[in-house]
Amino acid sequence: MRQLRDAIRGEAVRLTRTRLPLWTLITAVACGGGLTGLVALTGPENTTPPMPGLDTVDGVSGVLSLLGVALFAPAVIGTVAITGEFRHRTLATTFLAVPKRGRVLVAKLVAYGALGLAYGVVMACTAAAGIYAGATVHGIEPGLGLGAILGIAARYGVAAAIYMLLGVGIGAVARHQLLAIGITLGYFYFVENLMMILPGGNVLYSFLPGGATSALTGSTALLEMIAAETGLDGPVIQAPLVGALVLLGYALAASALAAAVSLRRDVV
Repeated sequence: MRQLRDAIRGEAVRLTRTRLPLWTLITAVACGGGLTGLVALTGPENTTPPMPGLDTVDGVSGVLSLLGVALFAPAVIGTVAITGEFRHRTLATTFLAVPKRGRVLVAKLVAYGALGLAYGVVMACTAAAGIYAGATVHGIEPGLGLGAILGIAARYGVAAAIYMLLGVGIGAVARHQLLAIGITLGYFYFVENLMMILPGGNVLYSFLPGGATSALTGSTALLEMIAAETGLDGPVIQAPLVGALVLLGYALAASALAAAVSLRRDVV
């Protein structure tokens, strides 16, 4: 147990001595306050297609749902971070210091999980600030109170933390940086969208990462829009806790696969 704590401490120290935490938090501000603030300031009713105004519950929820589009960012950060260690062979030094590679992976998951949680907190808080900034400029009261806004944003924050873990797992399995990024972006922006429009795909979608994310965050606006455009039945969305567990299960499964297969190979 002490050796694991030392490995986690070492990983945390190594991580804080890089610029990754700074760039991660900058990205969180851009994806949180930047994205929601831009839409809130210009007015969600002026978007294409138009959304309800910020003075309505649906309007605030719709603006917050845009955070789901930015969830690829923590996944890519996790992917780039771990594959960068393979690319620059710095992982070999870590393996010399901590020979048990499974312990190394656990330490990295804890360190990057903490970074992902920090990303989620910053994203959630700045998203709420962006909505209130837009509402103040337009001289209106948001359709949801601060507690409700922070509650919804916090769900996206939890999803962001899990997505970073998922990115670390995918990167550890793929090892090659471009391949890992291609898998991450290709899956979330092509495969899952394809599943939503295929007949019968809506049955499986709720158990995929995207469906689990929708369950965790309570955001179904995109799903309802696709269902309306295609005439297909929308997917069944699980309870938020189920969504969180399914999403976390994917992250742990990718990590377990990396520990069983990828990390056993030499770092070359």
